[in-house]
Amino acid sequence: MSALDWTKDGDGIAYQTCGNCKAVWYFHRNFCPECGTSTPTTLQASGRGTVHARTLVARAPTEELRAHAPYLIVLVDAEEGFRLMAHGDPALQIGDRVLARFAQFAGRKIPYFDKS
Repeated sequence: MSALDWTKDGDGIAYQTCGNCKAVWYFHRNFCPECGTSTPTTLQASGRGTVHARTLVARAPTEELRAHAPYLIVLVDAEEGFRLMAHGDPALQIGDRVLARFAQFAGRKIPYFDKS
């Protein structure tokens, strides 16, 4: 069974690992970015993590996104060892434990983190 991946319209976050050097990364690649091995393993993330950084976007970059401003962008350190950028509840603070859900934003399904 393949991992659910929000970038392929699934309700999940997929990540990859290398059986050779044990590297862990987010965003699909056909090779390990550390050692170059061409056989990475794709796994399902739990959706749990910790807020590493946050920024409130008040001036959205496009007309389509201006309707949603202000909105929060967070960097989340996933329990599995990778970091990802996503949207989050405006009340989130650095160090908060979070859990991903999937929400519609500007016509697309995206990961959205809430306090866990």
